Amino acid sequence: MLVWNDNGKVQITEIPPSIKAMELRLSPLRQQLHSHSLYNRIHHLSDIRLFMESHVFAVWDFMSLLKALQRTLTCVDVPWVPTPFPRSRRFINEIVLGEESDEYQGRAISHFELYLEAMEQAKADTRPIRRLLSSVSRDPGELIFDDVPPAAKEFVAATFQTIRNGSPAALAAAFAFGREDAIPAMFRSLVRHLSHTLDGELDLFVWYLERHIEIDGEDHGPLALKMVSDLCGDHPEAWEDASLAAEQALRARLRLWDGVLAQIDGR
Repeated sequence: MLVWNDNGKVQITEIPPSIKAMELRLSPLRQQLHSHSLYNRIHHLSDIRLFMESHVFAVWDFMSLLKALQRTLTCVDVPWVPTPFPRSRRFINEIVLGEESDEYQGRAISHFELYLEAMEQAKADTRPIRRLLSSVSRDPGELIFDDVPPAAKEFVAATFQTIRNGSPAALAAAFAFGREDAIPAMFRSLVRHLSHTLDGELDLFVWYLERHIEIDGEDHGPLALKMVSDLCGDHPEAWEDASLAAEQALRARLRLWDGVLAQIDGR
């Protein structure tokens, strides 16, 4: 059940049975992700830099997945017409607001731009992601992956395949289980293993991690699950489509983490 509290925030009071069934189906993959050995291999600032240089591509393509959902669930054309699923419409607009223009130290900034600043503070290499941004600014169909870690390139390719070919239910499931729902536990594990290396060079990175723990764990994660339920409705084929998309998203994240781990171990 979905309700609005006194602060105007949307809350979920119960989880639909179909979501519980999907969570049970995905639990082996989620456990692999949450207990990935990458978290135990990050010991030094150089390890964090390698992690950020791959993870930034996931932070970036998250925005494209988010925008694909916004385009699906809302009307972005003129003249405007109302669209179905008003509760999910509200949620997606709420998360876009937070992701594109969150507040940090009195200024509005997207989480992606903040992540770039965190990389610069940590002296991680931002040139590959900036080249990619430059290429898509010139031509949205051109993705230049010069010097991009192979696992990050594969991760982006998997996301854009879902964006191009996925149903609304598939997009929502990839978003909920591959991103929002997986992030809190992943980032909590990472913060614990980073705690002994923190200094001024990681202040922004730690803020980013803690911010996602806050908003994804408490607000966006549960709402993303409701969005999946809204879009799947009572249609078994939609639930199966969503489950497959969620599995693909989790496997893509596992491969990304495997790639970062191989980089760290291969130095």
